[in-house]
Amino acid sequence: MLEATLSERAKTVLTAASGRSDVPAFMVMDVMAAAARIEAAGGHVIHMEVGQPAASAPKTAIRAAHAALDSMRIDYTAALGTPSLRERIARHYRESYGFAVDSSRVVITTGSSAAFILAFMAMFEPGDRVAVTVPGYPPYRHILTALGCEPVLIETSSETRHALTGEALLAAHRKAPLKGVLVASPANPTGTMMSREALNSLISAAEAAGIRFISDEIYHGLDYAFPAVTAAELSPDALVINSFSKYFCMTGWRVGWMVVPEPLVRPIERLQQNLSISVPTLSQIAAEAAFDGSAEMEEVKRGYLENRRILIEGLPRAGLTKFLPADGAFYLYADVSDFTSDSFKFASEMLEKANVAATPGVDFDPIHGRQFIRFSYARSAQEMREAVERIGQWLK
Repeated sequence: MLEATLSERAKTVLTAASGRSDVPAFMVMDVMAAAARIEAAGGHVIHMEVGQPAASAPKTAIRAAHAALDSMRIDYTAALGTPSLRERIARHYRESYGFAVDSSRVVITTGSSAAFILAFMAMFEPGDRVAVTVPGYPPYRHILTALGCEPVLIETSSETRHALTGEALLAAHRKAPLKGVLVASPANPTGTMMSREALNSLISAAEAAGIRFISDEIYHGLDYAFPAVTAAELSPDALVINSFSKYFCMTGWRVGWMVVPEPLVRPIERLQQNLSISVPTLSQIAAEAAFDGSAEMEEVKRGYLENRRILIEGLPRAGLTKFLPADGAFYLYADVSDFTSDSFKFASEMLEKANVAATPGVDFDPIHGRQFIRFSYARSAQEMREAVERIGQWLK
């Protein structure tokens, strides 16, 4: 009997998942799975749940990848990335922002997801408190939790156009010291953006209080209200994360980058050496060539602008009259509280009855998310018109 009990305990030890793996699911992936089941049964779903551009990678990137496969070995690269891609990204900052970044501070990553892991590991210790805004991208919180840090949720409001202010950050810091803060502009899920003045004020407040600053800039380039500002220009101590996934439509290529403070280059290099050795070489080659496809990508951006117009004008006619300012990215965050107090149930019924997939706000905001739905408008204009029609018919 004792041996059986010990054996059962040993089996539990051998098969149990670690506590750090006990993070919430990324709900948008569950919505995608439910939509796939409807499609497998013959239904036609309009996908507005995931931030996945409908367009392909730039033709320049695809040609470069083909040429590389035909003419060269695909080997490891340096852990920080290929020198030519790092130089090209530095040039991008000069051309797009009029700001000089030394290529030695550019680190190539496996998408922005790996960049968050590297940044958090290099900047914070287990137990450190790191502020993130809500609504906000769920993996910020989940990755911090898995790494043993404590995500501190700070609510934003319409009074500040859903941007974090220095006052709100310092108020949270006074309650219990913060070691870092992460913000995004344009933001996911809201699509809202921070002005230069607002971003500079927030960075100044954070750094004066000894709070490290991380700027998620993966939707840069997809700005409609006004030009996006990079935190790299405002402070050499800010850590900037970007990606080829959104503007360049290269989600599956899994390649992104960071601009890091000089003292963190070597620590991040050591982490990358051990965690992944290097970013896939073929993706780096394609990413470098993607910059030459900007005219193609600007055409894609014009499509997003039209989709944005279709939703802003069409959803009120369908019954959804309240949503946050869609300054950038390709999201519209709509208030559905006139119809429900459970955005998960609302999204499920909209998928089942209207065959329109969108993401419930509870994925982005555990405080007020039950009254919001995020729509992605990264698909075609025809699909956006059809989605508005379907939602209107369903809500009647």
